[in-house]
Amino acid sequence: MLYTAYQTQHMLLDPWREAAGRLADWWHAVFPDASTEALHEENWAGGPFGRSLAAAADVFSRMRITHQRPAFGIEQVVSLGRSYDVVEEPVMVTPFATLLRFRKEGAPEQPRVLLVAPMSGHFATLLRDTVRTLLQDHDVFITDWANARDVPLKHGAFGLDHYTDHVIRFLDRMGPGSHLMAICQPCVAALAATSAMAQDAHPAQPRSLTLMAGPIDCRVNPTTVNELATSKPISWFEEHMIHTVPWPQRGAGRKVYPGFVQLTAFMSMNKARHIQAFEDMYAAIAAGDHAKAEAAKRFYEEYFAVADLPAEFYLETVNKVFQTYDLPRGELTFQGVKIAPQAIRRTALMTVEGERDDICSVGQTVAAQDLCTTVRPYWRTHHVQTGVGHYGVFSGRRWQNEIYPRVRDVIHQTAV
Repeated sequence: MLYTAYQTQHMLLDPWREAAGRLADWWHAVFPDASTEALHEENWAGGPFGRSLAAAADVFSRMRITHQRPAFGIEQVVSLGRSYDVVEEPVMVTPFATLLRFRKEGAPEQPRVLLVAPMSGHFATLLRDTVRTLLQDHDVFITDWANARDVPLKHGAFGLDHYTDHVIRFLDRMGPGSHLMAICQPCVAALAATSAMAQDAHPAQPRSLTLMAGPIDCRVNPTTVNELATSKPISWFEEHMIHTVPWPQRGAGRKVYPGFVQLTAFMSMNKARHIQAFEDMYAAIAAGDHAKAEAAKRFYEEYFAVADLPAEFYLETVNKVFQTYDLPRGELTFQGVKIAPQAIRRTALMTVEGERDDICSVGQTVAAQDLCTTVRPYWRTHHVQTGVGHYGVFSGRRWQNEIYPRVRDVIHQTAV
């Protein structure tokens, strides 16, 4: 019922937002130099009133949730002192995900890295900066997860086992000698996949595993997110957080945790900050500060692009990762077999945490080091990045200049 109401409201407001966007585009085209003295104050359209109206229309048109993946937009990258064109190449496609390669046209062979993106309400494009940085020195692949509301019911359920199985299948497709890197939520599945491959002596088990800001053991330094997960029984999450995709979506009838529900929860946690951001966007547009306004527009275009999670995956993650801590307790299974991280012997392990991470606190990711008891000491690396929160671990200046060089060194040292 909630999803149907949301869909109806979305359909009713969309024409108004579209009209507002066109009005703003028209104004910017007619008055491209709105911040200069070229605008005459007596001209109501180009003066203060017109600027305010255009700014209000622009902001209103952007206050909307979308359900389509934004473009990665990585067209070129400099690698080995040369500029290469980047082509997105689907390597393997399933109903729930695409193994997407960022192929550098004419580039020499470089270490292959599978970047496992979170399935957490946003698209894999959230890792755009991570991909762009990795491309400098690597052949990069990513798990490009589908929006669950677009997956027809005939394709069945998708739980934590299916997620882990996708990581294994993608590594198998990439071939032996690849490297695995997971960010946030999928750190559990990435460690489970590596363990399962080691237990089976799989030839494509990764040469290195990099876990960044992931909830390996949520019993360590619990955050507000962890406390919320343990404050209610799993039955409460199933009753209140799971909804049915309505017609006419392709996945009509599928049970999901809607992306718009998660987005609403995230925004309510920092409501004042988001209100201020939109007020600043309005002021910047009205003042003609296009650079400042554009930065805010790009951020919210990505932030408001949401993806639904399959209900099975969401509930199993809440239960097994955040409530019963199956992995650190040695109780996590994959296809009925207990995961044994101590089986990992041929894979180097790196863990990365952010000093100010309020989603996955310091200590939760490094716990993987204690689980992988047979990894050789000189194949272990841990790094705590000072001055960054959750997103700063994998995007921004400190990721590019301080964290990435360490990640690159681990990958390249184990690439042969």
